[in-house]
Amino acid sequence: MRIAIAGGGIGGLTAALALHAAGHRDVRVFEAATELRPLGVGLNILPSAVRELHALGLAPAVEGHAVTTAELAFYTRRGDLVWSEPRGRFAGHRFPQYSLHRGLLQQDLADAVAARLGHGTVETGRPVTGYTVHDGQVTVHTGSGDVEADLLIGADGLHSAVRAAMHLDDGEPDTNGMWMWRGTTRAAPFLTGASMAVLGDDRAKFVVYPIRPADETGNALINWVTGRPADGPSAAQSLADRKREVLAQFGDWKVPWTDVPGLVAAASQIHEYPMLDRAPLPTWNDGPVTLIGDAAHPMYPVGSNGATQAIIDGRAIAWHLHDAPDVPTALRRYESERLPATRGVQEANRRMGPERVIDLAWQRAPEGFDRIEDVFTAEELQRISDDYASTAGFTVEELDADSPYGTGGPR
Repeated sequence: MRIAIAGGGIGGLTAALALHAAGHRDVRVFEAATELRPLGVGLNILPSAVRELHALGLAPAVEGHAVTTAELAFYTRRGDLVWSEPRGRFAGHRFPQYSLHRGLLQQDLADAVAARLGHGTVETGRPVTGYTVHDGQVTVHTGSGDVEADLLIGADGLHSAVRAAMHLDDGEPDTNGMWMWRGTTRAAPFLTGASMAVLGDDRAKFVVYPIRPADETGNALINWVTGRPADGPSAAQSLADRKREVLAQFGDWKVPWTDVPGLVAAASQIHEYPMLDRAPLPTWNDGPVTLIGDAAHPMYPVGSNGATQAIIDGRAIAWHLHDAPDVPTALRRYESERLPATRGVQEANRRMGPERVIDLAWQRAPEGFDRIEDVFTAEELQRISDDYASTAGFTVEELDADSPYGTGGPR
């Protein structure tokens, strides 16, 4: 079977590796960038996706430069603790949660693709611009000529050309009016040393966590993200201008366990993004064409689910292709499993997922509180956490089991 993948990001590369493990050898990945470089900032991979990386034999490489996340904690902008919970193995899961640099994860995946499928598998500088379906096959249109395939997997992200060709009325991404500034800073770890913390309220948030282990100086690479309502991009162009822009909003935030303005002031890079997603689609399939990752279900960056769900998609599509008698049946089974699951996560993230606890804390106690028990019952806090874990598929019960997509190799 000739398989084309549009996009050499985390979802597309995972799909290539999963397809190889399932016995497929004629796999080509078309990537718009002229080279794959370890760009970007931090992300989290939940245990449900780490399990799939483990099945593909990638967990040791990833763990070598990731932080094994110990806890997720929510604080007000004043530094009052609202809720904390252990994560991954610290929560009794069979698999860990990882906090790591997005570019290094992509490089791990790309190296594995080159080693297993060949160095020419990822064709850079060759964006997919659309497709045409004919006689049960697909002509993939790329920036440097057409390619014939039996299956096209659109893994080309939020602005997917494959999705646009499949759904002509899809339009532009949706926004909730929030803008994010994302940066990295070398600084001392905080709290447990492997904590992910979310501070703020429904007006502004600051998310912070280490993405590289501490070095011999005791400093780690700290990833931080701010979010606040804004009408559009700032005029800031230089790093210094972006620092001033962020400090104007967050320079007076004081918490006892880390230096919020100090992290911003010492940042080595700051990127600016709108918070975007798209409404769930009625279908991801068009004959021998399907979607995965952000092309299928872009979601607000809440709850650490973007890359996580893309990895699971990659494993799922390979499993169904191996398990079904033909491509149409495989794609129907894949969609019937993954579309409802990711729709639930998209909708939960529009409600701000587990971050709702600090939104509610601000709404109920805008002047602060002495005891969280005066704001929430323990049962309400636990229910918010449990509901999101159930929606996103990372309860202990679900993750105690082996992967539903097998051990990685062909059966």
